[in-house]
Amino acid sequence: MPVAPVLILLGPPGAGKGTQARMLEEDFGLVQLSTGDLLRAAVAAGTEAGRKAKAVMEAGQLVSDDIVLAILKDRMAAPDVASGIILDGFPRTAGQAAALDTLLADAGQRVTAAVSLEVDDEAMIARVSGRYTCGTCGEGYHDQFKQPAKAGACDKCGGTAFKRRADDTAETVRERLNAYHAQTAPLIAHYDGQSVLERVPAMGSIASVRAMLADIVGRVSA
Repeated sequence: MPVAPVLILLGPPGAGKGTQARMLEEDFGLVQLSTGDLLRAAVAAGTEAGRKAKAVMEAGQLVSDDIVLAILKDRMAAPDVASGIILDGFPRTAGQAAALDTLLADAGQRVTAAVSLEVDDEAMIARVSGRYTCGTCGEGYHDQFKQPAKAGACDKCGGTAFKRRADDTAETVRERLNAYHAQTAPLIAHYDGQSVLERVPAMGSIASVRAMLADIVGRVSA
């Protein structure tokens, strides 16, 4: 019987996790579960775990792993995730990964693939720090890779006001990459030890990364 995949996407800011997750949803019917979205939804729904999360956040504290796992467990019980899930933003530490393993084992599941989207740091700094958007419609542009056809005017809406994220400077991106590598190294070792780690070169085209991820999902679901 085919196994419904539990896919974990690992990759630094700008590696394309969000874009590829949306495509995997389209291609395979998988459901992307982002911990931030799950927390907000649980708080809005007033679930037991959501009420606990709300109290912690209102106190200005970080939501504990136990609460995040309880919210994730509730969400994974919903019928719409029967085809498989993509986890984005969790786990972030080896301890969280071990707790996730236990949660999945209790449900008769396991992580079927942890995909590391591999990037070249210097190229990623150029990619992220060059991003900007139309201030009117949000259309995305880039200093090198995608400039408006008419300088100073958005291709989509004609707006002339553009903006950049404050944290998309080269220095900030480099700091985020360094933090990511330090944080993710234990996860790479954890999933490599379970023989579920997949490395995907993510500096290529969106289409080429999509094809490689489709091959992985096809293999782990067989």
